[in-house]
Amino acid sequence: MSRVLAAVGQRARLNDDAIALSDQTVAFTYGALETAIAAAARDLQAWAPRVRPGSPVAVRLPNGPAWVILDLALIRLGWISLPLPGFFTDAQRQHAMADAGASLLIEASDGDSQDLAIATTALRVTPLDLPPRALPAGTAKITYTSGSTGQPKGVCLSLQQMEAVASGLVAGIGADYAGLHLPLLPLSILLENVAGLYTTLLAGGRYHVLPPGPLGLADPFRPDLPKLAGAIAEQGANSLILVPELLRALMMVMTFTGVRLPDLKLVAVGGAKVAPSLLARADELGLPVYEGYGLSECASVVALNTPSGRKAGTVGRPLPGLDVSIRDGEIVVGNSGFLGYAGGEPREGPVFTGDLGAFDEDGFLRISGRRLNTIITAHGRNVAPEWVESELTAQPEIRQAVVLGEAQAELSALIVPLIPGMDEAAIAGAVDRANANLPPYARVGRWLVRDAFDPAAGELTNNGRPRRAALSARHRDFLDASTTGDLA
Repeated sequence: MSRVLAAVGQRARLNDDAIALSDQTVAFTYGALETAIAAAARDLQAWAPRVRPGSPVAVRLPNGPAWVILDLALIRLGWISLPLPGFFTDAQRQHAMADAGASLLIEASDGDSQDLAIATTALRVTPLDLPPRALPAGTAKITYTSGSTGQPKGVCLSLQQMEAVASGLVAGIGADYAGLHLPLLPLSILLENVAGLYTTLLAGGRYHVLPPGPLGLADPFRPDLPKLAGAIAEQGANSLILVPELLRALMMVMTFTGVRLPDLKLVAVGGAKVAPSLLARADELGLPVYEGYGLSECASVVALNTPSGRKAGTVGRPLPGLDVSIRDGEIVVGNSGFLGYAGGEPREGPVFTGDLGAFDEDGFLRISGRRLNTIITAHGRNVAPEWVESELTAQPEIRQAVVLGEAQAELSALIVPLIPGMDEAAIAGAVDRANANLPPYARVGRWLVRDAFDPAAGELTNNGRPRRAALSARHRDFLDASTTGDLA
């Protein structure tokens, strides 16, 4: 049986009126949540004849109680779920559903029809006439990774694998840190689904899920930062999961407005390398930030710093039960339980992550970058661009940065300033400060100030990572320029 469903049921038996799930208008105790999950599963049974055995149900919903209850009802039924991120384009959604061979699509009703109602949300169910696809045995969820190039790939995960990660997080962090968790990332992202939702319910906490608008995240790539900070404070959030850029943005608002968030007990950050100087600044602001590391093939989390074991410059120790080693500089996860990709052959054996790293003497894991991203300069030095970029974006004047320089004598950077039209001297000072934290061979020699990277133009992956090949091609004239200067 599902560990998460068992934990919900066990807490429901206590009948202590503890809130498990809420939004701005409704709240479900653990008992009420168990009842809602059972009711949703019963209603979904009416569609069972349209669900081919081993075929997923696609879910396209914004964050909210309906997403949570539907996800848990699919687990109860043993049906495979296929979450579709709201930021996917129509073409990406169609690709994911066809690639996985989805039988049904469940989404919010447009008001003209209602096939289901969950947590006061009207839903529409659309049968899909798509050819079946081969999925590995035991698949419970398919998550589509954005990748750096090409179409997203469907990572097939077992329920056992996902719940083992969530249980490992509870064991590593401690159930006493369970309080009110406020999701800022989409639930369709595996990190929030597993490390946020499942972990909170296993630990007996409250999952307080709001739609993007009230959080200032209607456009996740251009958040309303004062609104975001105000919502975190107003809701009394005890825990958050952030990507580094969102952490930087939150810290900027706190710095300029003086707002503080004393209710926060744990802020987990992952998705990209975080500069130690940024973490030090978070400490000064009273933010309890814990850096971690993971990937979709390993059900979102591999290692995490925790309140009982934290070391700056590392991503923490591996979760309990994971066998993590370093082979030829590459991080390898030996018992991740990864099943394979949709439409591909079942996978066995370790996951070679493509990430470069090393363990220190205390067992903490350090990440240096991606093997495929490593820049080899004209001087023959290997540089992980993520390392340099983390130092650049640790400067308050710089919002985004991408470092390039394959076979060049010096590194170049594409820089997005915090404020459009920022004084060039301020940018130059920020680059100088970043360079002061780097050895000579890894310093940025020239840079181009430009507008924010645009995911719609193919410059970012769907989770905000740079598409380096696309950015290099767009700025080929700058990269090929023979002159060197402070600003291009």
